[in-house]
Amino acid sequence: MPHRTIPGASGHVRPLVPHGDPVLREPCAEVTAFGPPLERLVEDMFATMYAARGVGLAANQVGEALRVFVFDCPDDEDERHLGHVVNPTLLSVDGIVIRGPEGCLSLPGLEAGTARFDHAVVAGVDVRGEPVHLDGTGFFARCLQHESDHLDGGLYVDRATGWRARRVRRTLERERQD
Repeated sequence: MPHRTIPGASGHVRPLVPHGDPVLREPCAEVTAFGPPLERLVEDMFATMYAARGVGLAANQVGEALRVFVFDCPDDEDERHLGHVVNPTLLSVDGIVIRGPEGCLSLPGLEAGTARFDHAVVAGVDVRGEPVHLDGTGFFARCLQHESDHLDGGLYVDRATGWRARRVRRTLERERQD
């Protein structure tokens, strides 16, 4: 049986970029350089995601404005999806729209009801430039949409509605004033 490394095991936990940092609001650049620095970034992103107890993490959340995200997230059949994608494109979203609680590692302790489709398809490549195709349902579909939004400069609070959205926005506004 071949030896398999655990993603993030050799990575370094990087500081999470907090809400309000401009890197979270700018569209991320396409990755053009593949090799050890990109591999290190992905390894560090896994270590950071696990340390923060997340299920997904975009590169701009650790201050790197590149189109990369990592994930370790179950779908609606409770199947675990573990991996990363470089230069992802959200190809399609469909199915029913489910409004559910959503949070973000860059906005710790906050969540808001957010509407997301229950099916999403993402394509991109891995750190070696090999094709990656992700077909997610349920919670994993939500994760794919959430991380794709990050890479386009969006946050879940932009999509949140109702009283929870208003509460999160008020909290963020108070933090900006402090």
